[in-house]
Amino acid sequence: MTYNFDAERWRENQRALLAARRERGELSDAELAAAIEELDRKYDEMVARLDGTFQLPGR
Repeated sequence: MTYNFDAERWRENQRALLAARRERGELSDAELAAAIEELDRKYDEMVARLDGTFQLPGR
C-alpha cells in the first residue's frame, strides 16, 4: 500500500484553520491553546501509526 499523505502538511493546515477561527473570534486564547494541544496529540498518534509501514521485512 502506498501512502500519499503528508502528516506535517495536515498539521500545518489544521493549525491555520485554528488560527483563522481565533482571528474571527470563534476561539479564545485558552481554547486555541487547548485545541493546538489536542491537535498535536492527534498528530503524534497518527505519526506513530504511519511510522515504519514503508519498510520492507527484514530491514
